[in-house]
Amino acid sequence: MQDKPVTLAAVTGAHGVAGEVRLKLFGEGLEGLKPHKSFNEGKLTLSKVRSDNKGGAIARFAEVTGRNEAEALRGTVLTVPREALPSLEEGEFYYSDLLDLPVVTDKGDEVGHVCAVENFGATEIVEIEKPDGKKFMVPLTEQAVPDWDSEKLTVNADFVD
Repeated sequence: MQDKPVTLAAVTGAHGVAGEVRLKLFGEGLEGLKPHKSFNEGKLTLSKVRSDNKGGAIARFAEVTGRNEAEALRGTVLTVPREALPSLEEGEFYYSDLLDLPVVTDKGDEVGHVCAVENFGATEIVEIEKPDGKKFMVPLTEQAVPDWDSEKLTVNADFVD
């Protein structure tokens, strides 16, 4: 898990005609993105970034010179190596720590895997995909998720859809 890259943002499309892109920000948002200049193992070099005043950002990459190249990046996630991020305090985690973890109930039944982590304001929500492709969400609270580590996420059986 330690060497797994961490996603800080995703390109949502081109902005203007000069090669800038719109970004959806994750985690610490713009402040978490600003310290990093190199993304995706050096494939993209951030030369400029600013807030879009809507919770996202507008960015320019040295490798992108026009709107067509910017548009081609749509859907690209911006990752940095785990070691490039600050150390975590007790109880803190990166969303990427949870992604793809196997999920079991507190009774030991296999449920599926974590396919997404969201925060809609109150608390983090873990989205779990079952083997049949159906998905359900549980809040990342001690009642719903009594335990998780680098090997698995344990969900209270009462919260399983």
